Amino acid sequence: MIEEDTQDQDTELTESNVTFKDLGVVDVLVEACERLKWSKPTKIQKEAIPLALEGKDVIGLAETGSGKTGAFALPILQALLDKPQRLFALVLTPTRELAYQIGEQFNALGSTIGIKCAVIVGGIDMFDQALMLAKKPHVLIATPGRLVDHLENTKGFSLRALKYLVMDEADRILNMDFEQEVDKILKVIPRERKTFLFSATMTKKVQKLQRACLSNPSKVEVNNKYKTVVNLVQSYLFIPVKYKDVYLVYILNELAGNSFIIFSSTCSNTQRMAIMLRNLGFKAIPLNGQMSQEKRLGSLNKFKSKSSSILIATDVASRGLDIPHVDVVINFDIPTHSKDYIHRVGRTARAGRAGRAITFVTQYEVELYKRIEELLKKQLPLYKTEEEEVMQLVERVSEAQRYTKIEMKDAEAKKLEAKKRKRGQADDDTEESSGVREKFKQKRKK
Repeated sequence: MIEEDTQDQDTELTESNVTFKDLGVVDVLVEACERLKWSKPTKIQKEAIPLALEGKDVIGLAETGSGKTGAFALPILQALLDKPQRLFALVLTPTRELAYQIGEQFNALGSTIGIKCAVIVGGIDMFDQALMLAKKPHVLIATPGRLVDHLENTKGFSLRALKYLVMDEADRILNMDFEQEVDKILKVIPRERKTFLFSATMTKKVQKLQRACLSNPSKVEVNNKYKTVVNLVQSYLFIPVKYKDVYLVYILNELAGNSFIIFSSTCSNTQRMAIMLRNLGFKAIPLNGQMSQEKRLGSLNKFKSKSSSILIATDVASRGLDIPHVDVVINFDIPTHSKDYIHRVGRTARAGRAGRAITFVTQYEVELYKRIEELLKKQLPLYKTEEEEVMQLVERVSEAQRYTKIEMKDAEAKKLEAKKRKRGQADDDTEESSGVREKFKQKRKK
């Protein structure tokens, strides 16, 4: 289901009463927007949609939550209505979760006009995806690596007739070292096509990509300065590194009843914290890049459906994902790149709602934190805590940490056991072989 706040209307709408119809969107798609409760176009949509409908290549510079998907999906669907064709458009995106989310939006907007979409990402069986591609969907949403796998290995699959290419979150696609894959894709798609490039920032790599793949593009820029929305309350907490878990539990208790995303820098720490918090009675689930695609989607769906109120994630969840009901973002670990702070805290205070962001700063992270304040051009207030109350939790948290270590060791042991068993099955004549070797040794001794 598409959440209505993919239109980040509080930050993106001006006071004018421009409608989607005024932008040139056809009635059937205007009705689809109304069904999704997109009452008015956002700034990026107002700027980009008319240019795209005129048939121009578009560069859109806009942050996550600005309504970018609508800005490229509506013109593509309108062009598709005009000239129906299979394998009509390709959307490249950096992460699997974002690919699924864009797929949902295309399906929702195109539900009444029979649009077929396919999401092609890693972590899913190649053969199943090859069957999807054989059906020739109208729109492909893909991560670059897996798409190249299919272009090189799936018989009969070609993008030679493609009419539209979209690169969403282009800065991230390039930062994640997908340059080679993007080059390979650009070589096998037609030069005569429409291209939309959307990015949060105009880096040197994005400028190079723009020159390589866009033809006389129109540039649309929305909120190019790094800033956070007005209704986001930001603060920091300076704490000794050994008490980080204790302060986390204190804040979760103090702000109980809210939904949280807790950002951690490593996959293993998301796992550890989720187990520890569950041992303390919290409904917490992890989300990280080492989880299988099925588990990642499962975690997201549990959080979206509110059956879990705490999502503990790496930066895989910091951009692009549209989760409407996040009340509090906690930066358990400070991001190495200060710009990622903006994306993390942008998960809350969306669509006019209030939100809160709390950043943990230990004695080892002062320099990183100062960079964030420089980026924001302001000093954040200290989050007030009662130290006595915090310290009362030390014993309970220490016990939960002990149980967590045991659980993680057990889980690791089970994994190793399963691997050994697999190896044993693959080499099921081991015992016989060792018996033969023993006989051979005895013969040699004689």
